Amino acid sequence: MHEKVITAEGTPNIALIKYWGKRDSGLILPMNSSISLTLGKESKMIAGKTFELRTKTSVVFSKYLKEDAIYVNGKRLDLKDTDTIERFRAIDMMRERAGIRERALVVSENSFPTASGLASSASGMAALVYAVAYALDLGLTRSDMSRYARIGSGSACRSVMGGIVMWNKGTREDGVDSVAEQLYPETYWPELRDVVSITSPKAKKVPSRAGMARTVATSSLYKQRVKDVDGRIDAFLDSLRRKDFHEFARIIMEDSNSMHATMLDTYPPIMYMNDISREVIYAVHELNKKNGENVCGYTFDAGPNPQIITLREQVEEVAETLKNIRGIKSIFYTGVGGGPRLLDMKDSLIEEGSLLPKG
Repeated sequence: MHEKVITAEGTPNIALIKYWGKRDSGLILPMNSSISLTLGKESKMIAGKTFELRTKTSVVFSKYLKEDAIYVNGKRLDLKDTDTIERFRAIDMMRERAGIRERALVVSENSFPTASGLASSASGMAALVYAVAYALDLGLTRSDMSRYARIGSGSACRSVMGGIVMWNKGTREDGVDSVAEQLYPETYWPELRDVVSITSPKAKKVPSRAGMARTVATSSLYKQRVKDVDGRIDAFLDSLRRKDFHEFARIIMEDSNSMHATMLDTYPPIMYMNDISREVIYAVHELNKKNGENVCGYTFDAGPNPQIITLREQVEEVAETLKNIRGIKSIFYTGVGGGPRLLDMKDSLIEEGSLLPKG
């Protein structure tokens, strides 16, 4: 029953109303709800080539496997590594739900360009959970899948759905109600674009999980942010209903500023943005002022690389603005994506008739 190989692909998302800080680090339960845009697979470098922004994952469960194994981009991961443990924690929970004990072979590939500024954890966990759900015939809804994806990577719970997605913080201690829901499908506002700039390919000095814990423990501004975010979500949802891009952009910039302010208020302070990041902020406000309205809005995750949300007709103007900022190494853009999907057997990363990765 479980010898079939299932292959799925997922794409990352960008949080527009941010998640930063957990009320339960074991179950990955957030202090506040968040809203994101699932990104499209087809992406294009400015004045360059088109490429795919996705993670492809193949999974098989077999009684002939003596132990679990996971390969990412051709490298077998250490089962004692923290990230690997988190991935298999989600798989173990799904395996328990299916009532089986067979070991799993997972083979995954990221097609992200090197130092793309987009973490692959969200697309990776979304693709993994999606593939495991079908390999085990669990009959899960996407909401169910989001609960398992959350265990491996908080933001991944939003990548199991396409379009504009909310991760509801939930109130239950067991986390059952901390799940994602699709607010609007990818067809709702197809003109939305994410223009990504790379300002630094270096790994951040403070990992996100450690940074979140430190902020929750030491920042007085963070307590105010948590109080404010529900009202900001209400205003954001209203801008979405009306497709009011001016307000939409204002709110995502305000929320990004708020999150990074709490990081600076953390002790010792956390500074993910760099001087180039700040130049981008100034440039975006100047461009909006020149247009007499907000035609784009910046948002920064836990890193220095800006993502500028804009509309299709403004991509060129935004890109020209970014090109004039010294220190930006590359620029690419993508649209709205539909979330994970199953692929054909020919796309499998596992050798047919064996329990080995291709190649």
